[in-house]
Amino acid sequence: MSAEILTLDGLAVPLRVLRLLAVDFGHLPAPDVQVSTVYPNRLELTFHNRLADFELWREALGICADDVLYREQSNGRTRVLNTVTAYAGAELELTGFGDIDTPAAVSAGGAA
Repeated sequence: MSAEILTLDGLAVPLRVLRLLAVDFGHLPAPDVQVSTVYPNRLELTFHNRLADFELWREALGICADDVLYREQSNGRTRVLNTVTAYAGAELELTGFGDIDTPAAVSAGGAA
């Protein structure tokens, strides 16, 4: 049994959504963009080091804050925000990464 080969046309849905987003939200900060043959109906937008950019996109897309998952990684040094929503026939995933600030009292070596 041979695996079915996915053509570029098989990625038309997320690529079409990317085109729509570029037209409708071209004024927003540019994310890293991923389209994959592993998940051919998914468009992933990733924001590194600026959770504010993630929030701008979330708000523009009308995604409720309650639909965002929060976690930490790298031994508590990195915040991660993630949400998945349906958009124009595709699964749209937004992920944001940001450093967790060290409290000023700790970084200054003293108590507040």
